[in-house]
Amino acid sequence: MSASLLRRGLELLEPPGRAKAPPGIQRDRAGPRAAGAARRRKRASEPGRSKATVKGRVVKSAIEEYHKKKPVNHLRENLQYMLKGQFVADKAVAEQVLAQNRGRKSKDQPPEKTEKKKPESTVFTEEDFRKFEREYFGVP
Repeated sequence: MSASLLRRGLELLEPPGRAKAPPGIQRDRAGPRAAGAARRRKRASEPGRSKATVKGRVVKSAIEEYHKKKPVNHLRENLQYMLKGQFVADKAVAEQVLAQNRGRKSKDQPPEKTEKKKPESTVFTEEDFRKFEREYFGVP
């Protein structure tokens, strides 16, 4: 049997003329549980501890919150910043930077530029060939 059941049984068996002791005079509760309960009661009675109250809470406007979180377009500012600087890097420096950022694999390398071959042309004209024929072969 538990202690609480024993106490209840004894209360039932008490003579009717005998009253219960007032709550302040009851025996002290000893032990860690009693101390924890007292701390909880004390903490709850402090003002400003209850989070369930609405008092003192500022109501936020949904429209203001929307405007705060609304994305801002920075395109115009960025364009002005980009157009403001007129410094152009040297082509050799730009090529060097691009080469450093490129990977080592052959697929990352740009295709090598091949020089276009010009169609072979002769320095001799048709007249020069006819003249050569007449002199060499003796054809009129």
